[in-house]
Amino acid sequence: MTKRILVLGGYGNFGRFICQELATDPNIQLLVAGRSMEKAKAFVETLPASGGPSPIQLDVGEGLEQTLLTLQPDIVINTVGPFQNQSYVVPKACINAGSHYLDLADGREFVANIGDLNSAAISKGVSVVSGASSVPALSAAVIDQFMPRFIRLESIDYGISTAQHTTRGLATTQAVLSYAGKPIRTAFGDAEKPVFGWQGIRAHKFNGLGRRWLSYCDVPDLSLFPERYPSLRSIRFYAGVELAVQQWGVWILSWLVRAGMVKDLSSWANPLLKTSFLFDRLGGDESGIFMTLNGRGEHDTPKSVTFELVARSGHGPLIPCMPAIVLAKRLAAGKELKAGAYPCVGLISLDQYLDALKNLDIHWTEGEAA
Repeated sequence: MTKRILVLGGYGNFGRFICQELATDPNIQLLVAGRSMEKAKAFVETLPASGGPSPIQLDVGEGLEQTLLTLQPDIVINTVGPFQNQSYVVPKACINAGSHYLDLADGREFVANIGDLNSAAISKGVSVVSGASSVPALSAAVIDQFMPRFIRLESIDYGISTAQHTTRGLATTQAVLSYAGKPIRTAFGDAEKPVFGWQGIRAHKFNGLGRRWLSYCDVPDLSLFPERYPSLRSIRFYAGVELAVQQWGVWILSWLVRAGMVKDLSSWANPLLKTSFLFDRLGGDESGIFMTLNGRGEHDTPKSVTFELVARSGHGPLIPCMPAIVLAKRLAAGKELKAGAYPCVGLISLDQYLDALKNLDIHWTEGEAA
């Protein structure tokens, strides 16, 4: 029996990758939703599917619950950001309609507090999974994979660098600018020590990509991992773009917020996004992710493990999309997730994640140092 999967923002920057991956699955009847019926129809016509994906005109801010009750999707995938200041109106509507819910949220509070909906989700027998993306799904999978090599894991240092040619939209830009220059709570020693968004700039040399500049960013992991991995004393997450001129440009602008001269850079998202496209001829389509785990190994000696993943051919955006794709296919195949509301950690192993990426121009390495 096929499952009806409704993708909110289905023709958007991340939604289109998810729809392209789900469209040919015989267990899935795909519904591609967005505010523009014209855009939804045009995108659906590009999908190579025999099951007949359907375009749906839907605004998540207008009568969503009633629409869900009418459409009766088995699973809803929410790609409509930014999630940083978003309420739980969409997952609540899914719970009330009896639909499983997955999202690609990277908003720290949104993902970390999704358990507030746990009782409601259990009562309806549905799964509500938030953060089915690179963070925290992939980052947790990497830690879980390498944890057995440590007697005690003490710190993690990791980051993401996106290609200049990565598809990017206003919502994503608003999200990453929302915490620029603002304090970010993160584990440091025996207490939380604030860092500031898009500051703490540093370089990381990726295998095959060369040096990329990165800055502090806010992610759900900073709230989730100290509880999940109690021995951790330090967590540092960084993000950046391919071109140094843009990275340093946002770093400069972040000081305006930190100095109190500008309240929030997200209000500048539209002009900054348009400006970023002017630099496209200087960049490429290669993205990278690295994660370094530090702690104590056998005989209580220092140990360090680094995992690195590089995406070429513009395949980088499929990395954050993959957890939602994997879980949606799992549900569509009749393999249920536990009922309740929870972050997407421990649901996909690193081997499962990498297996889903194997047919793409994405490669990974790992290295260990004592």
